[in-house]
Amino acid sequence: MNMARYAGAPVLLVGDIDRGGVFASFVGTMEVLAEWERALIAGFVVNRFRGQEALLADALEYTLRHTGRPVLGVVPYIHELGLPEEDSVAFKDGDWGKRGKRGQTAHFQTAGNGCQSPLAGNGCQSPLAGKGCQSPLAQVEVAVLDLPHISNFTDFDALRLEPDVRVSIVRSCEELDTPDAVILPGSKNVIGDLEHLRRTGLERKILALAAAGKTEIVGICGGLQMLGEKIEDPHQLESACRTLPGLSLLPLATTLAPEKTLRRASATHLPSGLPVAGYEIHHGRSETGRAEPLVRRDDGEIIGAGSTEGRVWGTYLHGIFDANEFRRWFVDQLRVRRQLPALGKVCARYDLEPAFDRLADVVRRSLRMDEVYRLLGL
Repeated sequence: MNMARYAGAPVLLVGDIDRGGVFASFVGTMEVLAEWERALIAGFVVNRFRGQEALLADALEYTLRHTGRPVLGVVPYIHELGLPEEDSVAFKDGDWGKRGKRGQTAHFQTAGNGCQSPLAGNGCQSPLAGKGCQSPLAQVEVAVLDLPHISNFTDFDALRLEPDVRVSIVRSCEELDTPDAVILPGSKNVIGDLEHLRRTGLERKILALAAAGKTEIVGICGGLQMLGEKIEDPHQLESACRTLPGLSLLPLATTLAPEKTLRRASATHLPSGLPVAGYEIHHGRSETGRAEPLVRRDDGEIIGAGSTEGRVWGTYLHGIFDANEFRRWFVDQLRVRRQLPALGKVCARYDLEPAFDRLADVVRRSLRMDEVYRLLGL
């Protein structure tokens, strides 16, 4: 509300009717708002309604009568919305993994004539979202560690679209077998999550997999910091411990700092020569001088590093797997390591724009747009 006051913008209060009690929430919220906050509320929007809007007529009138503000629209429940989850609730409760390849997190389309795999029968030729090619003979497995303070969990949505990839969520040492790749994700508390790896035995398992040389170990942002030799926290941002040893799988050291780096970034993945893009959001800086440069930002700064043989690497670039060509290159490297042929062509395209367009169309049809435009002064 402070942002709305600063901008001088009217506010529409949106309520999720799928959770129940939405009209009581509208009335109750107006009662507990400060007077200046209440003055900014221009109306309400009911979201995720299943059924006939006409059935809500009495409730809409009730809301207007008790608050003096109208309901400006009822947005229906959209099945298979195709957008990333707003938070990690679904990831934590296990629903994320159950969705498989149904296209819940992005628009899926095959590239060209599809992904022709010689080990997948007649090849992967799925023109429909999420059906893909799921040959058990041609799959590689990517394990993502579910950390207590995991952040940016949508970094791995695009991998689930690949027809020859199975993404598993690992929460315990017993669940971590011998996947083709293990990904340490971003973290809101790197030191706390690193201690979690040690406490649960996951650290020992990761180190054993790295030593065996059959599993690629990948760190994204906080995961990159954990792969290094040490993490220093001189300002005690995350822990009373000022220095904590890392996994020592990469020759780099990280110093946490109060200032947060936040930027969109375009870069080049140096081993493949392919362009990648995404964003950085992290505290601190990693000194990567002794590690192999892996991801170079367009301004020349190195934001990713790896081991000499390339089996361990990490980057600060969130969204690196969204790049279709790079993602296929990464998967093909895992395939070759398993003595499977590289497919050599993009099999799935990660594209959120169709889902955004669909959502915008539904919202536009559901709201009284003439009133919305009036509120905007248009």
